[in-house]
Amino acid sequence: MRQGTRERPNQVKPYNSRNMYQTETRNFRRNRHVINHVNQVSRQDPDSKNYYNHMNKRSDIMASCNIAVLGNNALALTTALELQTELRNAKISILSESFNTGTTDSVATSMFRPSSNFMGPNEAVTRKWVQDSYYYWEQIKLSVDAAFAGVVELAGYSYSNMSPSVVKHRYLETLLPLYRSATPPELDICPGDWKYGSFFSSILIDNDVYTPWLTKKLISTNVNISATKINSLSELNDQYNVIVNCTGLEGKHLFDDPKLVPIREQTLKVHAPWCKTFFLAEYDTYVVPSFNGVTLGGCRNFESYNLDVNRHDELAIKERCEALVPSLKGSQILENRVGLLPYREQVRVEKEVITTGTYRMNVVHNYGHGENVLTTAPGTAKYAVDLVKEMLKGNFHN
Repeated sequence: MRQGTRERPNQVKPYNSRNMYQTETRNFRRNRHVINHVNQVSRQDPDSKNYYNHMNKRSDIMASCNIAVLGNNALALTTALELQTELRNAKISILSESFNTGTTDSVATSMFRPSSNFMGPNEAVTRKWVQDSYYYWEQIKLSVDAAFAGVVELAGYSYSNMSPSVVKHRYLETLLPLYRSATPPELDICPGDWKYGSFFSSILIDNDVYTPWLTKKLISTNVNISATKINSLSELNDQYNVIVNCTGLEGKHLFDDPKLVPIREQTLKVHAPWCKTFFLAEYDTYVVPSFNGVTLGGCRNFESYNLDVNRHDELAIKERCEALVPSLKGSQILENRVGLLPYREQVRVEKEVITTGTYRMNVVHNYGHGENVLTTAPGTAKYAVDLVKEMLKGNFHN
């Protein structure tokens, strides 16, 4: 170096082909020794797996796996659809004693508006479930299948005299395309001298239309739907790589979960084709137009297994809804419906390894949604399928 000059530390040195060749040769020799060592260990130790062979084995399991979905509701069907989408070569079976009888989602038409008690393991996961569910319904709503699937856009009002928090929604206000406070004239649309209100545009899902459409879609993709009564988990020993539990109330005894309780819900449907807007109010009062009538609700009885129509509940629902929307007076009653909502304080979507005799059963739970089962099924189904893939890869811990 000439005196009076100083080499800059970060100065780029000129390209030297000989130096580059020597460096690449050293790297190749070092990597070759590592590869030879791995191959040597693999030959010496039958239990050790070459990385690429291990990954190929995982791929084979993912492709050829056998998965059972237990349940007789839209939650089970939606979960099966997500499984089929993510694991196209897997064999998927839906098992239940019967389908669409006295189940949660057969009771009423559902507006996409998860209740305030809908809760996952934490707020971040809960918000993700709500968002994924909305995007699922939005995609169907914008497709050519929307009418066949019973999914349409519907706008309406939510009213309260108790608190402004009743008409707000921390998840939907930033998710829906339109969610705003009701104007003073809008508060007077319905009798009740309402103090607080919101107007928003959401998505309507009519389960009477959605479930048959989804069932047909699953059958076309070779998903097996079988009327099979499961009395004990041991009946499923050594048959499936993973079992997804969407049983609802059946799981209370089948999987021994004392935290799961029924909530009895009763609704009625009336003929009122002029009603094109939904209205929600206090005391579980709601008026929701759907494809085949207008659903009026509701009542909920905690820890009740009674599936009989209660005449007093019917009159109370009719009285509250007609007071909210007077034009419904005199509408023909099409039918009464009663169903049981499988409710859990925290919706259970998690992995579990269950031992039955000498067998270890890989289970992913997905249940406990309560009245949110239809609207939030896509979000928890997506989460559950991710857990299934983790178990197929050998990760059995939550």
